[in-house]
Order: sequence, then structure tokens, then C-alpha cells
Amino acid sequence: MNAPEYDYIVVGAGSAGCALANRLSEGGKHTVLLLEAGPNDRHFWIHLPIGYGKTMFNPTYNWSFNTEPVPALDNRPIYWPRGKTLGGCSSINGLVYIRGQSQDYDHWQAQGNQGWGWSHVLPYFKKMECNERGESAYHGGSGPLHVSDLREPNELVEAFIRGANQIGVPRNDDFNGAQQEGVGYFQLTTRNGWRCSAAKAYLKPIRDRKNLTVETGAHASKVLMIDKRAVGIAYERAGQSVSARARKEVLLCAGALQSPQLLQLSGIGPRDVLEQHGIDVVHELPGVGRNLQDHLQIRIMFKCTKPITTNDQLRTLWGQALIGMKWAFLRKGPLSVGIQQGCMFARSREEEKTPDIQFHFGTLSADMTAGKPHKWPGFTMSVCQLRPSSRGELRIRSKNPKDAPWIEPNYLATEEDRQTMVRGFKMARKLAASQAMAGYIAEEYTPGVSVQTEEDMLNFVRRNGSSIFHPVGTCKMGSGPEAVVDERLRVHGLEGLRVVDASIMPTLISGNTNAPAIMIAEKAADMIKEDERYPIARASSTAPVGNPAMAV
Repeated sequence: MNAPEYDYIVVGAGSAGCALANRLSEGGKHTVLLLEAGPNDRHFWIHLPIGYGKTMFNPTYNWSFNTEPVPALDNRPIYWPRGKTLGGCSSINGLVYIRGQSQDYDHWQAQGNQGWGWSHVLPYFKKMECNERGESAYHGGSGPLHVSDLREPNELVEAFIRGANQIGVPRNDDFNGAQQEGVGYFQLTTRNGWRCSAAKAYLKPIRDRKNLTVETGAHASKVLMIDKRAVGIAYERAGQSVSARARKEVLLCAGALQSPQLLQLSGIGPRDVLEQHGIDVVHELPGVGRNLQDHLQIRIMFKCTKPITTNDQLRTLWGQALIGMKWAFLRKGPLSVGIQQGCMFARSREEEKTPDIQFHFGTLSADMTAGKPHKWPGFTMSVCQLRPSSRGELRIRSKNPKDAPWIEPNYLATEEDRQTMVRGFKMARKLAASQAMAGYIAEEYTPGVSVQTEEDMLNFVRRNGSSIFHPVGTCKMGSGPEAVVDERLRVHGLEGLRVVDASIMPTLISGNTNAPAIMIAEKAADMIKEDERYPIARASSTAPVGNPAMAV
């Protein structure tokens, strides 16, 4: 039987894939197939913000990857959750809406990626956003992705903010505004107390489009190539091997782990890796899977002097009933905001021009991320380095597309990274000792007062550091030996194939990665439409750069 044909095939219905499928199918001009390996996103805990804790280890909706043992982290494998449902990671993440620093994108452009500076990407951030604060110079008010403020102040978060002020960090009520530096409350991708995932924002309103086909349970196995052109996708669905053809382009949106995995399975990548697994080399591209970057975090936990934490609210059936009723009738309280509420972007030393560390402040404590809360009042400061200099690598483990990839994040490989984590630890201690915070701290639970020297602190990082779940960079945008795609996200040396997700980031942005992944898709959609409109531009690196105003 002949394979069905579509204009565009989008592989992966995550943050980027949902946005891209929406934009390419609008207007009815193009037929689009969107493939997702996971199931539908109907599960209740996906949509309730605090359900993050329920999906963190659920293999139905989470790929639940693990890295190789990391030498610098006491040879521990590190858990890397990835979304496996419509919406991808936006359906299981902590809902934090952060764009990064303007300098991050200007740095991308300075590396030769024309059209990716801050002035070029800001219009796309605005285009995607429906911020409850309304339209402004920095925000959009009518986009598909709803962004909300926390509905009520929190006593502990307010103490955290005052403490930061006392150590010299100013209050900032908009981390996505004129500047990132400061302390305040996160904005979240929520609407009226519910999660607003990319699937809810970009797919749900358009599921009746006749030119859009969405297939779940569709596990891609290979990009189909003729000579040097992508012509379709082979995938497995309901135990059957099937394929689909692309008249125009195949667009990989499988994320920083599975987009490079799929390229390697298709014979596109480092020759030695492909030959090791008996895969014919279709196109040698050494950078596929390299340049892996992630945010490493340490979690410092405190016992609180007052029973005002989320631990206390969840401890009893009565407390659970109260927060349930608060959400049901008011759409407020812990159920509506997830885990993280407070945030701080700060410079760990004066010579830093912009913040180099980020704090996530949560009003609960547990021995592991998304684990069972402690039976006593507790809260957590999570600290991460924003721009690590260490680089890791991802490779296929076998020819089997269902085998998890081999992941080596290479955390703490540089002295710069090690020292930045120590400075972040010291800042957390300094903040905890502030007048505003001290009255809320009964004791430092983890790591405790025995950790005093810089060597002690670094050893704590090695024993307890974990991912904050922001892998990027494995299909690097740019030129040079490790670049995989050009500035229009076309795979170097091939036709009809692009990568559109966080894997294309040449360097990790300074903050949470969900919003930038969606921005990349918004921008890519315009570039794809432009390249179709002006086909002569497809062969030129100087083709016009996407502009929201030019969308078909």
C-alpha cells in the first residue's frame, strides 16, 4: 500500500512540535502530519499544576531517561525526565515561564547565527504569549500560550524576597521584562488554575482542521532519504511498521535527546558512532549529539519555624481537603501553582555582567525532586549555574529506536563550573542568614552545618547535584565542525530536513527552556513559509529571516 503523503511531517508533539504544526497548518494551504510517540494528554494530573509530582516518574507520560554514571558526581547516574505525551515536556514540567537574557540571543547572533539576536526573537516571544498583564513592549496579550501571575502572595516567598533585598539583590516583578536580574515571583504557564501546555495552547483549539493529522502512539524510527533529501518518516504504530511521505519537508521536534537520536538512527551523524552500530552512513555530520548542555542544581533544604509550608498543608486529610476546596472554588492555593513560586537571578561575583546563577524557591521539602514531602514544615532553595561551560555528548545505544540513548552530560568538567556552584552555595547560605529569613529557619536540614569549607561544599554538589531538566544543544545551530543546522534550521548538507527544538541552541539560555523552545518553533514556521514563497532563498545562508508580520 502506498504511504500517505503530506506537505510537512512534524516529528514530536512537544513544546516546539505543537506550535510548529499549528502555524504550518493555519490557512488550510498545507497538509501537516504531527507524530507523537506517547499517548493522548487526557490524564487529570497532567492538567493540574501540582500534578508535576505525579507525572515525574510515570512511564506512561515520561520517557524517564537516565544518564551514564557521571564521574564528577560521584559516579551517579542522573535522572532526566522527558515528556511522552501531547505537549511533551510542557505537559509534565514545573510550568515556569522564563525567556532567558537578551544577551543570550545576542550571543547566538554573534556566533554567526544571523536573525537570532534579541531584537529578532522578542517579536516571537510576544506573538506566542497571552500574558494576563496584557500587551506591552515586552509582552503579548493575544497569543495562544497563557501566562499568569500567582494569585496570592506567600509569607515564605515574601521573606525570601526581603532576604534577597537585604543581601543586595533588588526586587523584580518581571523577569521577562527590561532586565532579568532580581528576585520575585515566577510567572507560570497556567490559565484559571489549570496548566496551559503547548498541546492545550496550540493543538486543542485546532484539532478539527482538516489539513492537520495528529497521530499518537507513533514512534519514529528513521528519516527516509533519497540521495541527500528527506522524503518521509518510518515509524511504528500499534505494533505495525508504517511510513509517511513528505512532499516538502521533514521537521524534527523530538527534543534535545531524541532529535539527535533519530538523526543517528537515520545514518546522519558521526561516522564512528554509526559504523559501531552497523548503520550505513547516509551523511557524515560529526556534531550530531555533541555540544550537550544542561543546568545542574543543588537543593538546600530548611526546617521552618512555622507550620506554613506546603508540607503542612499536605500532611493531613483535612489540610488536603482545604487546599482542594480552595482550588475548586477559587482556583488558588498550592494546587494551582505547582512546586516553584519564588525566583532569584543574581550575580555570584561582582565581575559578572549579568546574572550567572538562578534560585528556585519552593515552599515544601522532600528528599528527592517530586518526592513525598517531609512530615515537618520545610522549604527548599534550589541553586543552578546559568551558563555552564562543560559540554557532554549523546549517542545511540543500538539500532533499536526504542532503546534509550547513551547520555554523558559531563557535569562539572571545568573549574569555572565547579567554582560557580560553590559561589551559588555560599549565596544561599548568605540569604538564609539574612534578618528576613533567619526567623523562619529552625535549622538547615540539608546539607547541614557540618558543611563549611569550599571543599565541603563542592563535595556536597558532587554527592547531591541533579538535573533541573534543561538539556539543549545536541543539534547545534551555526557553522563549524560541530554545527548540525544553519541559521534557518536546515540540516547542513541535506535538503528537506530541519530540526526545530531546543537541540538547536548553540549555548544554553540563562533560565528555564520551555518558552525558548516554543519561540524557536514560532520563528521556524515563518522561515519555512518564507523559504517556500521564495524558493531561490533555500540555497542561500543570506535568505530573509523570519518576521511575525510575514506569516502566511
